[in-house]
Amino acid sequence: MQVITNPIPKKLLKNFTPLCSKKDLKIYYHQSYQVSSLESKSPGWLRAAQIGLGIIAVILSIVVLASPALSVVSIVYFAAIILLIVGIEKVISGIFVPSKSRWGTIGLGIIVIILSIIVMSFPVGTTAFLIILLAIALLIDGIARVIHGIGDKTSRSWSRMFRIAAGVIAIVLALVIMASPVIGAALVGILLGIALLIIGIEIITRGISGRKISLTRS
Repeated sequence: MQVITNPIPKKLLKNFTPLCSKKDLKIYYHQSYQVSSLESKSPGWLRAAQIGLGIIAVILSIVVLASPALSVVSIVYFAAIILLIVGIEKVISGIFVPSKSRWGTIGLGIIVIILSIIVMSFPVGTTAFLIILLAIALLIDGIARVIHGIGDKTSRSWSRMFRIAAGVIAIVLALVIMASPVIGAALVGILLGIALLIIGIEIITRGISGRKISLTRS
């Protein structure tokens, strides 16, 4: 336990209330600015849960990295299942819950159900379609970066060259992904696997060490 022993300001000593003595005022002053260096860790159940979740994330990252393209297809399939459940819920809500927009809710639910069934029927094709859309967005972004880097006369030369180089890399990646969506799916899966691995290790480390809570003022 650390206690701040700074002297009490003279103005405070001169203007202390007559109802308390100077000694009582000093005690109150020091107790009010008492700093605790004690640190407590998270509860055991929380740390165990963090370690467990971290291990699950690490295992999932290994699975994704072992087969990145297939993992992306699986994610799209599970997303279609979630969309199907959401669509059914929308239709049921529109039928049994009276509201002004009930027909809109039912129509939206039917559209979601149809889209989810299409995705579940053609998961590979849907994944390829989404990857191509991502490649098109990447291509547009790369072209915009190159044009901006060439036309920008106010920035420094190294900044313009860096922007142009980033745009060229984006264009090349977009063309490669559009030529072979499997490569794009594998790239997305690898990035997802690396992210899961980092998150899992971070959660495990936090669970082992425990989150420290410091009390700074009593």
